[in-house]
Amino acid sequence: MSTTEEALKERIKELTCLYEVSSIIVNADSLPLEETFQAITLSLKKAFQFPEKTEVVIETSFVPYKNIENLNAQSLSSNISIFNKIEGQLIATLNNTKDTFLTEEQHLLDNVALKLGNLLERFEIQKNETLLKRQMERADRLGILGEITAGIAHELNTPLANILGFAELLKDDFKDDKQISEDVDKIIRNAIFSREVVKKLMFFACEMPQHMQEVNIVPSIKNAIKLLDASFKKADVKYIVKIEDETLLLRADTIQLTQIIFNLIMNAIYFSPKNGVVTIETFQTKKHIVLKISDEGDGLSEEALEKVFQPFFSTKPTGDGSGLGLSVVHGIVASHNGTIVAENNTTKGATFTVTLPKS
Repeated sequence: MSTTEEALKERIKELTCLYEVSSIIVNADSLPLEETFQAITLSLKKAFQFPEKTEVVIETSFVPYKNIENLNAQSLSSNISIFNKIEGQLIATLNNTKDTFLTEEQHLLDNVALKLGNLLERFEIQKNETLLKRQMERADRLGILGEITAGIAHELNTPLANILGFAELLKDDFKDDKQISEDVDKIIRNAIFSREVVKKLMFFACEMPQHMQEVNIVPSIKNAIKLLDASFKKADVKYIVKIEDETLLLRADTIQLTQIIFNLIMNAIYFSPKNGVVTIETFQTKKHIVLKISDEGDGLSEEALEKVFQPFFSTKPTGDGSGLGLSVVHGIVASHNGTIVAENNTTKGATFTVTLPKS
């Protein structure tokens, strides 16, 4: 075969590869990303001058990849850029050092790397759109729950107040009868407990009155840690505190701010294993104060991430919690025009991030 015919044959292989890769990328939405990568590397391998001696690998953080065992001088690579940031490489190697790559094969690799970057940009955009949609749906559900909860709380307040008032009168009337007095005490205790649940529901629904003032969050964090020191010791859990500055001011209700910190730290202690570490971090941006509380527990399931701030949802065993703690925190944060996000850590455990405006 003449040199011209060989060159033409190689060009046809390269053009066929680019067509195949474009077709694979067009249909990528219907396949897992890993399968798409495998199809692209197979097509690219066939386009090289020595396909049986060539190995092609896509290295990105998006899917697990295999390392090239025979990485040597006979290799080509091209960066995969996503939104102008290098996020991986497309690598081809020749297992026989006597053979060499063609100049055109580098151009082919660059073209495919560019197409891969476009594919991964599309993938990122779709992922962000899905995440945003889920967050909006969650916010809508929480808003509806807040309205329903506020109505329930208001409806329960009056009968609970009547139960407590009449129970107190009965207690006075039957103070000489031990059995009746004990039964009335049970009514009073349960009514008080129910009133606290209603109060938490009203916190969730942002129906509690607030006294807003300029507050330094640092003393609130330190006081909470000091008061919870016994809880840390009892659970055999350590803690790390990272405070950017001793003065981090924001406009907030001091009592409600303390409730946010307490609830999140108590939650982190509960889900931490023995000898685990709870990390409490706070810092400021230009317009916000950020509080992060992380644990080293098992993390949150997909269902828990979806419902963690809904009232009465709890991953704790029955009797260990009412399922209102985090919903109360969410309500307080929302009433301060802030945001709270729960996410799993890359290694273990979960992090709750509260972002509150300074003013």
